[in-house]
Order: sequence, then structure tokens, then C-alpha cells
Amino acid sequence: MMNIGEFKKYAHEMVDWMAEYLENIEQYPVKSRLKPGEVIRNLPEHPPLQGESMDTILNDFKTIILPGMTHWQHPGFFAYFNANNSCPSILAEMLTATMGAQCMSWVTSPAAAELEERLMQWLGGMIGIPEYFSGVIQDTASTATLCALLTAREQYSDFKTNEQGLFGKKTFRVYCSRESHSSIEKDVKIAGIGKNNLRKIGVDEQQAMIPQALEQAITEDLDHGHNPLAIVAAIGTTGSTAIDPLKPIARIARKYNIWLHVDAAYAGTALLLPENRWMIEGMEQVDSFVFNPHKWMFTNFDCSAYFVKSSESLIRTFEISPEYLKTPEDQRVNNYRDWGIQLGRRFRALKLWFGIRRFGVTGLQEKIRDHIRWARELEVEISKSENFEMLAPVPLATLCFRYHPRGIDDEEILNRINTALLESINKSKKIYLTHTKLNGKYTLRLVIGQTRIEKKHVDQAWEIIRNMAEKLNC
Repeated sequence: MMNIGEFKKYAHEMVDWMAEYLENIEQYPVKSRLKPGEVIRNLPEHPPLQGESMDTILNDFKTIILPGMTHWQHPGFFAYFNANNSCPSILAEMLTATMGAQCMSWVTSPAAAELEERLMQWLGGMIGIPEYFSGVIQDTASTATLCALLTAREQYSDFKTNEQGLFGKKTFRVYCSRESHSSIEKDVKIAGIGKNNLRKIGVDEQQAMIPQALEQAITEDLDHGHNPLAIVAAIGTTGSTAIDPLKPIARIARKYNIWLHVDAAYAGTALLLPENRWMIEGMEQVDSFVFNPHKWMFTNFDCSAYFVKSSESLIRTFEISPEYLKTPEDQRVNNYRDWGIQLGRRFRALKLWFGIRRFGVTGLQEKIRDHIRWARELEVEISKSENFEMLAPVPLATLCFRYHPRGIDDEEILNRINTALLESINKSKKIYLTHTKLNGKYTLRLVIGQTRIEKKHVDQAWEIIRNMAEKLNC
């Protein structure tokens, strides 16, 4: 067992390594160079019988594990959506890990529960959520959306489904756009609604849900005896950050008495900017809303902010009170174990608190505005280029584009060319991009949102992309 003296020694060494890692992160390849199986071949098949020294363990971390890591905090990371951190958030995680608290109930750590309550009030005000919404921190948006669907299911059945199950009931229907995140499909399966009962609604030229198509699908389902249960509107789809028109969708939801959940996992952070609040016009008619501070608000993964209009319905869906969890304070406090799926809960609020206080609201706004401005400047550069074209609007800081050499208009050939281009870019290990398909077109995605990114990194990325494209033998 490690004694406190050893702990101090190696803790200081590791903090020094952490600081050097962040300071020198650009020296690492943003994407691991390893091939499948290379890590596991260097790991023993059996655990050690006797304890090993920390020097040996840390050396193996540096020689076996580190080369197999993709460096998400690298300013050349333009892939997926970011899973950011920041120095204040890292420090808070160290404190959280040291205390090792399991914060399922108020009594298990009063400060954790009350800090979470206050922080969710802060966050709601920071992004323009009405004050009558209640908030709770979930692990991810996937979990939050599942909570929304389960709450909608229970509210619809007068909370009888939890008691009696779904068998023999009329089928529920859930609606989202065809560009919505795959987690919605996963959640409808977990909730017992069934993948075949998820209706994916068509999108317009901006990749946003078409309200008229949504209403048509609902009326068709009603005519066939189905039960429209929930609509999931996307504020920033994963493929292109399309913004579903919330106000007309909310009007339809209220007309047919359907639960309306908003998935703003990435784009919700942009609501810190008052000029982006148009994205949630109609919010007063929404039932639940989620965004991830761990994506674009510089908070360590995982930290998902979930807001619900009726906390009573949420609690009734998940509350279980065995004798061994009952306490005298239960009626006067928030026991967040009853606000979601997990019984055991990490102290996630601390890292969010550190980050908001260290950056300040204006500091967060400044960084988000920079990212959006740099994205729009790059959009202009791509649009001016003779051999590249934009494939989707850029409402925030995600760009969808492709290489389109002059004289080549065959879509299959263009898809192959852009596949090869992406492979070349990522093999360079200097920057990391991902792709999607929009209207059948292979599309390069570049997301500007890393905590430590500067304008020079965006310029370097565009230069790398152009140089790699010129080297392709088209």
C-alpha cells in the first residue's frame, strides 16, 4: 500500500508531468500512430502477484499507454465535437478524486447537492432557460435524452408503465429529424419503445427538420391508432450543426400534447451569447432540454446539464426509496439520485463551478465568439477557393465542405477523392478531422472549439488541407 509520503512524491511528479503535457501538447501527434493490437500485445496476460513500484507503472504509462492515445486537448483536434478540459476543471477533478465522495443524496454530501442546485440555476440564467425549469447534472446527453423519453412515457401513462410494463399497450411514436444524433435511436430501444417506432422526419436544404413533415407524420400515426409520445428537436445536429426550428415544432407539440425534448448537446454553449438566443425561441413550450458543458464550455468530460419543466414528473419516474436510503431531510432537499438513472453519482458540479468562476461569464463568451468568428472567416476562404466548396451553412463553429477539383462532377468519384483526402490529412498526425454524409455527398467536418486553439491553428489546418489536396492524383 502506498503511504502518504510516497503519495506526495508521486503526486508532485505527476502534476509536473500534467503541466508539461499541456504546455507541450503540440509536440504530440494529435491522432495515435498505433495499429490495432499494438497496445494489448505490450500488456501482460495476467496481473502481477506482487505490487509493483510507481516508477515502473508510470514508465509503462509513458511507453505503452501514451503512444496509443488520441490527444483531444491538442489544438489540432478538429474532429467530432470536442471533449474539452481546462486547468481549473482539471484541478477540481483532482480534488473530487481525492475526496472520493459518492454524492447520491443530500446527506451523503450536502455541499455537492446544494452546489449542483445553485450551479444549475446559474447555467439556466447564463443560457436563457426560463427560471421555472429545474436542472440536474447527468453524465451525457444520451442519458439525459433517455431520462426525457422515460419521463414522457410515465407521464403519458399516468405513471403506470413503471408498475405494469409496456406489453400489450398501443405503440408509442417518437419523432426526430433524419439528421438527429444516433443516441436517440439507442434510447428508444432502451426505453422499450422500439426502433421501428422512431420516425425520422425529412430536412430542408439547411439540414433542419421540416415542421410540416413532422405534423403530417403525427396525424398519420394518430389515424393508424398509434400514440405520439415525444419529439426530439436538435439545436445543432451532429453532422452539420443544423438548427431545427424550435418555435413551430413547439407549437405542434402543444397542439397534439406531445413531450418536446431539445438536444442541444454541442450548440447549447453558444447560448451564452445573447445574439444566439434566437435558437431557443419557443423555449417556454419545451418540456426538457440538454446541453454538454464538457463539449464547448471547457469542462472535463463528463458533465451534461439537463433542464426539465416538471421536476415532479422526473422524480416520480425515477424515485425509489428503500428504508436504508431514507433520511429525516428528504422532504426539504434535492436527492439527485431520484433525478435520473444512476443511483451513485460523482461530484460533477465542482469542476463546473471552478471553470465558471475562473473564466467568468464574459471570459467564456469571448472564447466562444472567437471560435465562431474564426469559423466564419474560414468559411469565406473555402468558398473563395476554386477547388473546394461548402456543403452546409455555418451557424456556429462547425464547417462541412469537400474538395471539388475543377472538371470532376461525378459524385462517386468525388466521394472517393474526399475519402482519400481525409485519410491523408489524418495520417499526417498534425490535425484530425472526421466526416459525415450530407445528401449522399462525402463531407469533411472541421470543428473549431478546442480550449487552447488560436487563430494560427485554424490557418495551419486550412494550409494542411489545401496542400494535401494538391498532392492527390486526381
